[in-house]
Amino acid sequence: MKISVLMPIYNTNKDHLSAAIQSILDQTEPDFEFLILNDSPASTELDAVVKKFNDPRIKYLKNPENLGISDSRNKLIEMAQGEYLAVMDHDDISCPERFSKETAYLDNHPEIGVVSSFGTVFGEREEILDGPIEDQEIKRALFTCCPIIHSAAMIRKSVLVDNHICYEKAFSPAEDYRLWCQLVDCTSFHNLPEVLFKWRKHSSNTSATRKLAMIMAANKIKTELRATHPSLWSEIMANSHDFWWVKLFKVVPLLKIVKTPQKTTISLFNKFPLLAIKHEIRYPYIFKDL
Repeated sequence: MKISVLMPIYNTNKDHLSAAIQSILDQTEPDFEFLILNDSPASTELDAVVKKFNDPRIKYLKNPENLGISDSRNKLIEMAQGEYLAVMDHDDISCPERFSKETAYLDNHPEIGVVSSFGTVFGEREEILDGPIEDQEIKRALFTCCPIIHSAAMIRKSVLVDNHICYEKAFSPAEDYRLWCQLVDCTSFHNLPEVLFKWRKHSSNTSATRKLAMIMAANKIKTELRATHPSLWSEIMANSHDFWWVKLFKVVPLLKIVKTPQKTTISLFNKFPLLAIKHEIRYPYIFKDL
């Protein structure tokens, strides 16, 4: 078995779930097992949604009691027979060529343990989800944000098993971000620079209903990552900067202001230095919300 698709579901909107399942069954790469784990045991409506798809690749199970998202994801990993784990959330859409392109990339790049892609947001608003592509760019970005779309990712199962890494519920609802940070020293990452995934934006998203908890968990993860990789974090701080222009009559660029963790400089026409102010560096320097 090449691919195991892992989809935990919990009190999911029936139409959203149906569309998500159909997007998996419509993949151009047909060789996969589709594991669907219902973590809302009292729900019978979701049983009917899944069972209407008469496809032998689907394996449907229910937790006898609610386990939560991290334990449910870990249970799916233990059940998976595939070499590659395709993450899938219960209300999103995978484009038809997602599996074929991600599988081909992992086949051709054995050093890569996690591959994801760009995506689009649809629903309440629409936008493109992109980010860094290569491994080092992704790892640097992990110190300030989560640059990998989790539900678009395909993971080499052996990387998790060999390094004894799993989802940690202590970091929920940012357990996916924690997983990537735990893998920084274990493998390499890659984002395919094309849209292979559609993320559904709605009022019931975890990022909306548990926003504060997600921010707090993410900040905890960032603090730990920076503490365990101080040299890389110092290098990132030294090379990071923001800049903006003060324009004359709102048109002519007059003063350029550049801010780094070490200092702020002001120059005239970006040529003639006028002022430099040194900063006292404090740890950690800045937190970005997910």
